[in-house]
Amino acid sequence: MNQKEQIEVNVGVDVGKSQLDIQLHPLDLHFSIANHQDDILKLVRILKGYPVKRIVTEATGRHEHAFVFACDQAGLPVVVVDPIKVRRFAQAIGVLAKTDKIDASVIALFAAKLEPDIKPIPGKQARLIKDLLVRRSQLLEMATMEKNRLHILPKPLHILPKPLHSSIKSLLKQLQKQIEKITCQVDELICQSKAWRMKVEILTSVPGVGKVLAYTLLTELPELGELNRKEIAALVGVAPMNKESGSYTGKRRIRGGRHRVRTVMFMAMMSAIQCNPLFKGYYERLKAAGKLPKVALIACLRKLIVILNTMLKNEEKWRENLA
Repeated sequence: MNQKEQIEVNVGVDVGKSQLDIQLHPLDLHFSIANHQDDILKLVRILKGYPVKRIVTEATGRHEHAFVFACDQAGLPVVVVDPIKVRRFAQAIGVLAKTDKIDASVIALFAAKLEPDIKPIPGKQARLIKDLLVRRSQLLEMATMEKNRLHILPKPLHILPKPLHSSIKSLLKQLQKQIEKITCQVDELICQSKAWRMKVEILTSVPGVGKVLAYTLLTELPELGELNRKEIAALVGVAPMNKESGSYTGKRRIRGGRHRVRTVMFMAMMSAIQCNPLFKGYYERLKAAGKLPKVALIACLRKLIVILNTMLKNEEKWRENLA
């Protein structure tokens, strides 16, 4: 039995726009390839020749997608991690220099020492829905910017040329058409899957939870329904973290988590505390107890994600005694 069959290999991949740097730990092998589909397929065939325990790469804003999807399709255990965690690991072990080769070796060592969990890569349909929802959010943001510009224009209209107003209003109409088109596309994709339809029906049965939040949770938080209440709250980033040392006791604050999920949930909760008696009452009680409005909202978010997690786990629709 040769060496590479005896040793479990952890692979670190530093992803660039045009190049991938690969380090195999503990074999101390390093090589670089172009970040191109044909070269990636060759790399996958090479890696399949080793007893790979884990392949780790950083999230780089989509540049890693081609490599990650190729590994997943080939059945290789691939993990995408937060670049901040890798950088802090490098600082902790005293690696201050930064080159592509050094980064790949640090990622490989990070994989070997910390052993990040291998999670399923979202399927093609889930990725498409996620991309469409991101695009929808971008269009909504653009529409808000244009509405703000229109709002601050001087009145009456004769002070500024009419073409300025008509330009903004025309763009707003186009943005609204695109938003409606993308929303319809997402609805069609959801309808094509019985499992997704069932989950959406469960989630949207909660007053205040709309389709956008349901779709966001299913694409950005696939662990929903599989974890316990503490784990799911921490994953979203709505679990207060202790800050204590000796006799010092600081304020507990939320940290980390999935920012996009939390943002969409925050907007949904603004609606839920108006139309859902459970959350409205809970929010008012917290404020009456002296909690700041934002603190009370975060507490409501934690309660909501725990309830949604329980509903999906038990495959049951909304009822007020779930809380």
